[in-house]
Order: sequence, then structure tokens, then C-alpha cells
Amino acid sequence: MLPLAVILVYLDSKGDRLLYRYPYQTLGEEEPEECTNKKRNPFAISNTDDLLQATTHQSHAHGHLQGFTDDVFSALFAVKPQLCNQKFELKLNDVRFVSHPTLVPAASATSTSSTGMGAASTVGAGAPKKQQMLINIVFALNAQASYSIVKCYHELSKRLGLALKFEEQRGYITEQTACMARTHDEQQQLQTPLERTFELIEERCSLAQALKSIFNDLCTTGLLSTTLNQNLTLTFCLPAKAHQLHKKGSMVDPETIDRCLRALKPYHGMLLLVDFAELLDCVPPTGARMLWQLVDAYNPLISLQSMASNADLSIEHVYKLVSHLVYWAKATIIYPLCETNVYVIAPDAPLYTKSHLVGKFSTRFAGMSLFEVISDFSLPTSIGHLTTPLQQPARQGILAQMVLWMLQHHLLMQLHTYVQFMPSDADDEFADSASCAQAELPGSCGNLTEDEHDRLHGGSLLSMSSQPLPMPANALRRTISEDHYSLTSDNIAVQPSSSHKSNFSMTASLSTDNCGSLNSIEDEQKLKELLLVFNDGDRAAIRRIPASSNVDDLSLLCKLYQMGYFKSEHHLEEIMYFENLRRSQLLQLLDKFRNVLIIYETEDPAVASMYKTK
Repeated sequence: MLPLAVILVYLDSKGDRLLYRYPYQTLGEEEPEECTNKKRNPFAISNTDDLLQATTHQSHAHGHLQGFTDDVFSALFAVKPQLCNQKFELKLNDVRFVSHPTLVPAASATSTSSTGMGAASTVGAGAPKKQQMLINIVFALNAQASYSIVKCYHELSKRLGLALKFEEQRGYITEQTACMARTHDEQQQLQTPLERTFELIEERCSLAQALKSIFNDLCTTGLLSTTLNQNLTLTFCLPAKAHQLHKKGSMVDPETIDRCLRALKPYHGMLLLVDFAELLDCVPPTGARMLWQLVDAYNPLISLQSMASNADLSIEHVYKLVSHLVYWAKATIIYPLCETNVYVIAPDAPLYTKSHLVGKFSTRFAGMSLFEVISDFSLPTSIGHLTTPLQQPARQGILAQMVLWMLQHHLLMQLHTYVQFMPSDADDEFADSASCAQAELPGSCGNLTEDEHDRLHGGSLLSMSSQPLPMPANALRRTISEDHYSLTSDNIAVQPSSSHKSNFSMTASLSTDNCGSLNSIEDEQKLKELLLVFNDGDRAAIRRIPASSNVDDLSLLCKLYQMGYFKSEHHLEEIMYFENLRRSQLLQLLDKFRNVLIIYETEDPAVASMYKTK
């Protein structure tokens, strides 16, 4: 939701005054002749077109307020001191005004009196209070603006008020408001049109220039970085607009981003969506050093934990930096690229003949067709299935770069494998038929071909090390002058879970042989104790499975069940990381107990929710 106008109202002991507003076309202008006979709301917005997709600023394209005069604005927004330093919201029919009125102590009594602006309040007993003035920067929005949008604009008004309050220590507000007031008085005597008066104020006052720049940035990119008084840099992001730069039509509110970031784990990775040169726009100069530490260690093939180690930063600092980049639509959360990652074409991918991405892809990868490459992911496919050991590393590196490019443009989505514990309560005589029915489910392997078996399990058991792709040695860092990635195999780290040995203390390794009968009463007692975590019906279903006679296999099954991993809430990569399991170990367990465990592939809901089109 884009702003309709930004308004600056000032209040001192001599009264209130609207000093500047933008856009500054004349308010209350005449209606077209065909509309003169129609009854019109005096506070209506003249242009109610959908402004969400606007990419360039045109004053007439964003609508303007009609039926309001400057006197009305100043009376409405020059609030009493009791309403200052808190959220101010006013809805008039189809217009909503949002601000954060701020009381600003004047720099000095001398400077204030020299401008013709008196004190805001005095004490009747004698000694005057420290002179104060009210600054209220108001944003006019469509009344249908969501709570999240209104909250963002209130936050921006609050930051502007605090920044101006700080700069008043140098007399900045006193100087700027005095200049604006003089310009109004001069032009009023000359009977200059109001539009021309605001133009002159914009030419003379840097504060007016900053407000205009803020309005235009909100309408075009949703990202702003404005310097006040050539001293204080104010940065701000409107997520609902900023994230549309990468996916048109998406509506990402701060609450959705917060949910995604709360789900951030050390095994996640980061994928930059912009060039390195654009990253500094989202941080003040004081935070640039730490950001460059992270950027220097950036690699979409390794986890955040590995990046933190390489950058010599704590994981908490990396979380904060990554969260900031994601909020500003400079990066997105992914799982580190490796052979076992499964991708499929995103359902809302803009894949049509005249899509601008077709030419962009051909420019980035000479001689390659976007439709030809992405057709490999018409069905869920792992990267490992698109490569062979005989391929040259350079070919595999190009494939990795193309996958990253398609992820940056939200053409692909990653599917993760989730597990649901679902035992059958059938009697023994129906066990065989239940097994056959289970084999037909997407998560079973009974009647599937070898290729289908491998795809459902993320890759063949001979290539389950989750090793990232070997990459050419000239591509991870995208410099300002380069237009290609350089992915170096020296920097590549395996997934966190694949670099650890299993910490499951009850066994040193999982048995892959067929389970045989137990030869000791001690093992039988262990099995009975392990099965106590299940109810009677579940125990019967598990006992029908041959693998349940192996203590090691059953122990791991019980442990993961008790940890809550079989409730369709944790994907395999998360289980591998937190339990220090290799993918091959986990997949073998799922295969052995496939009669009571159903697996299915879907996207990570926390990450996917950020890019759903509304």
C-alpha cells in the first residue's frame, strides 16, 4: 500500500501551521463536468486505482486528497502535548492518517525567538519551561490499508521524529521551520499559487527535499536511505513494496517475515538476491563492517553455522544480519545447495513465451534456454539425478549456478521430505494386504522402480553423503564489475549433519543386514522395554516388521518417535542436523519401517509463506 501524501505540521506558542506537503498539487480542484452532478464525498480520493504494482512515481498516478485545505490539516494534526510521543491515527471515510507527533526541545531560547516562533508552553507560576515545538510528519494512506502497513508507516514517522529531535541539538529544525514559514509569508503577500510556494520551499529547505525523497522512494522501491542535515542517515524498508521487486504480486508483511526468521536454524543457508554493491543501502555506516565480514564468507553452498565460523562471527550476529537482509529483500533463506536437494517448478513461476526472465537467462547463460533447463524440474527432481560421475566439474558448476539463478527469481521451490508415523491396526491375517496397500503410497518403496525409489528417498543409497556439487574454481564471489558467480570447491562444506558421527549412544552403527532372531533373553528384554513407548495397537503393527527384532534399528526408531520427529513437522535435513545422523542412516531406517512410516515431499511452510501471491 503506497502513501497518498506526506504532510509536515508545526506547532508553537503562536499557533499551528502546515509547512510542507507532497505531492503539492492544489487540493479541492474542480471535478470533471461529467461528475459535477454526482454527489461526492468531500474527503474522497480522486484516484483509487490499484497502486500496488506501480514501479515509477507519477504524482497523478498515486491519487491525491480532495476536500482538504491546509487549515484543516494543521488543525487536525497539531495535537495537544498529551497526544505526543505516541501513535496518532485518524480515519476520515476512505483516508487514513498515521503519524507519531513528537515534542522537540528548541536548541536555545535565543535561536527560537530570532525566528519569530515562540515557546510552546509556559508555567503560570513564573519561570518558563524549556521551549518546545511540535513536529508531526503525517502519512496519508488508503483507509483499506492493513494493520501491518499502518504499523510500518507509524514506525517511519516515529523514526523521523526522533531523528529530527536529535538534529535539533544543532538547531536544524529551528532553521528549517523558520525558512519554510518565511517562504509562506513572502509568497502569500505576492499571492503566489500554493504549488509554487511548496516548490520554493523544496528548493530552499533540505528537510522538504528529504520528505519528497522519502515519498518517492516509498512509491518506487519501498527502500529508503535518507541523510538529514548531512549528518544522520535514516534507513527504512516497506516490505510489502520491497519484496515485489523480486516477485511481482507478492504481499509480504513484517509478521510473515518474523515467522520465517523465528524458524531460522544453523543448518539453513542464505542466497543473496542483489549484487554486493546494493547491500550497503540497507545498513547505516556503523553497521557496514560486520556486514562485510558476513559477505566475505558468503557461500550459498554452506550453512549459516559455517558462514559464522568463516566470518569469525557468533551465530547470533549472523542471524541478525541475515534477518536484516531478508527483511530488506536483499536475501532469502534456502537450504545449502547439495546433490540431494529436491526442486520442482514453482506453481506461480512467470514462465510464458514473452517473459522478461527468458531473455535475462539467455544473457546470463549464453546458449542456454530457460525452458529447456527448467523442464528438468517439471517433476520433483534432485540435483544428483541431473549429474553423473562422468560429467566434468565445470558442467556441474554451471548447473549449480543455473539452479541458484532460478531460486533467486523464485522459479523453483525446494521440497523437503517429512515423516508421519501411521501404523496399521489390521490383524495378522491382513498384514500382507496392508503391506501391499502401503507399497502403493507415495512414501513406500515396495512396487516402485529403482529410479522412483531413489527419487522418493532423495537419491540412491550409493550417493547419500549429501556432498555439495563440485564447482569450478572461479565463481562464488560476484564482484561489482563481474556478472557471474565463482563457486570454489575449496570453500564448500558439507551439511552440518553429514560432517558428524551419530551421537546415538546405544549403537555404533546401524545394521543394514536382515534382522535375525535374538539369541539372548537380554536383547528380548530390551526390545520389550523399547516398545513400551508405543500403545498396544502400535506395538502390534511394529512387531510385524522384521526390523523390529534388531535392537539398534528399534532403538533409533523409538528415539526419533519420542523426540516428535514423526509428526510431519520436521523434515529429514532437520532430523539429520539435530540428531547427528547421516542421510543414509535415516533413509535405511525409513525403508525398514515403511509399513508404519509414511513419507511425503512438500515445501518448508516457514520459508514458502514469504512468497505466496495474494
